[in-house]
Amino acid sequence: MPPRTQPLLIPGLVRIKPGALDRVGVYLARAGHRRIFLLVSAGLQPGPGQRLEASLTREAITVVGREEVTEASFEHASALFTCLPAGCEAVLGFGGGRALDVAKYVAFLAGLPYLAVPTSLSNDGFCSPQSSLTQGGRRRSLRAAMPTGVVVDTDVCLHAPDTLWWSGIGDLVAKVTAIADWKLAFHARGTPVNDFAALLSDATVFQFMARPVRDLEGVRLLATSLMLNGIAMEVSGSSRPASGSEHLLSHALDALAERPRLHGLQVGVATYVISRLQGQGTERVASVLDATGFWRGITADPFSRREWLAAVRLAPSLKEDFYTVLSSRDCAPEVEALLRTDPRLAGCFTD
Repeated sequence: MPPRTQPLLIPGLVRIKPGALDRVGVYLARAGHRRIFLLVSAGLQPGPGQRLEASLTREAITVVGREEVTEASFEHASALFTCLPAGCEAVLGFGGGRALDVAKYVAFLAGLPYLAVPTSLSNDGFCSPQSSLTQGGRRRSLRAAMPTGVVVDTDVCLHAPDTLWWSGIGDLVAKVTAIADWKLAFHARGTPVNDFAALLSDATVFQFMARPVRDLEGVRLLATSLMLNGIAMEVSGSSRPASGSEHLLSHALDALAERPRLHGLQVGVATYVISRLQGQGTERVASVLDATGFWRGITADPFSRREWLAAVRLAPSLKEDFYTVLSSRDCAPEVEALLRTDPRLAGCFTD
């Protein structure tokens, strides 16, 4: 592996427990961050927001600027950076993925510490070195600030909608096929593999597999696993430990589908399909998806088989020099057969 040219950045503060939201002000004060810029998901339920505000007030934390995030775009994040109030000492992202993606990109541009406070666990983006933003209408993954702190109130996340829980599980099991694709790329093209990052990402799925239950402990395990996936990306300097052909399929669906679904829902189904193409990991992936009721979230709102087959054909062209099983052969006929005959996929697709 080539030597790193940048220091490894990982969160020094990690709080994953019930009631953590009520101590965010304490954590900021301990770090010396008294003046913050707050980015909040639009439409967030008032309860968690009131608890955050109360926590900041108790510790005399000044919110020098507040923005409700409705769109996660490069243009919006850049505009927020240009009008960042003077004297701001840290950026805090609160809520769902859009707010956190914009917050960490603003923090990256400003060179400020960033605190991530997710209220759901729909993907691993709350602790990753990238922001998923649109630029000129097209979705891109842009280098962003790793959080200096991660605060996950497991009780708040436990009460998030079912679809967000299933989405996080879908993004977690993707690590099984992502690691296999990474190793396939090494053998086919010589793509370097960071063994520690691969081991760290792979181990997270086993951690959650041991107890795939939706309760406070299950939420803690999911949050920890997704966080460590983000750190694995920082360790390797790429998205390879957490993203492979299953993510390419999801990105293709985002571009093609009349109505794209949540990222993790698309990725979870794609992971199962890709594992069948790879000939590995299928039972490991399926055991988690079966145990958590993931398939119920898909059959309640089935995908278009036609759009998925178009996405399979588009996906290999989306990232240059990103070799996966989809690059190795024309997989569309195999995928079409799977979508029609695999019993786990029954009810997941319509024509």
